[in-house]
Amino acid sequence: MACIAVTPVAFMQPNTLRITEIFYSLQGETRTAGLPTVFVRLTGCPLRCQYCDTAYAFSGGEILSLETILEKVASYRPRYVCVTGGEPLAQPNCLPLLSRLCDAGYEVSLETSGALDVEPVDARVVKVIDLKTPGSAEVSRNLYSNLEHVTSNDQVKFVICSREDYEWAVSKLIQYQLSDRVGEVLFSPSHQQVTPRQLAEWIVADNLPVRFQLQLHKLLWNDEPGH
Repeated sequence: MACIAVTPVAFMQPNTLRITEIFYSLQGETRTAGLPTVFVRLTGCPLRCQYCDTAYAFSGGEILSLETILEKVASYRPRYVCVTGGEPLAQPNCLPLLSRLCDAGYEVSLETSGALDVEPVDARVVKVIDLKTPGSAEVSRNLYSNLEHVTSNDQVKFVICSREDYEWAVSKLIQYQLSDRVGEVLFSPSHQQVTPRQLAEWIVADNLPVRFQLQLHKLLWNDEPGH
């Protein structure tokens, strides 16, 4: 009889999450870039973007209770907490974690691929939705209904892999009127695929209402885990 592969989260106990790492560093992206932040990286992701820089979070990790996670976060005495992955929303218990972190008084952000429903996410959380471009190899996974649930508290990110990606992103910016609906629209060059200068010049030439961003963690720590 054939064996069926089951992801670890299928057997998760209530009030637990599979965690790859919890660490304190500088936020490398989004509107809080440069601010000291605790990162809670959840294990597992249903996507396989060709430029992924956190493939080490696809599997493994350690099962921790919500209380243990909250205690670890509190030990750093942070103002900002970022819940990331992988894809955090692949684990249903991510939702109560986000609410508990907000209850504790942190400014909480969620980095999500946008392939899973964000409607149940606590309204206090800053949703950072990475809308997948054609160059990501996962454009078909975009759940565009998520854009109905964004507010001025949220952010939408595009990782640009080529000129074609850039033009596609501009079309989505216009189609969904993103600059009027979210707090920030972020355009980021895919590492070693589009140069920062190229993307910056395209944005300036078209006078786009977007924020150009580089990933500070790559510049500072060469994207080493734990930074």
